[in-house]
Amino acid sequence: MIRLVIAGALSLFLLAPEPAAAADRPAREPTAAQLAARERMRNCNAEARNRSLRGDPRKAFMRECLAKRPDRPS
Repeated sequence: MIRLVIAGALSLFLLAPEPAAAADRPAREPTAAQLAARERMRNCNAEARNRSLRGDPRKAFMRECLAKRPDRPS
């Protein structure tokens, strides 16, 4: 009996509509910093793939690659 009650409550929870606040909120554009980080991740992943790095060497390479900052103009 308790399993039936739990299953019924769970099905009601899963079938509940989304909150209206989430549907009304427009998607935000990524910031320049987020776009730069995404591009850096893409480039580092490509370089690691080209070098066929796996496991700990890949982790070390990615850590070093992602920590690098592009030179800033003075």
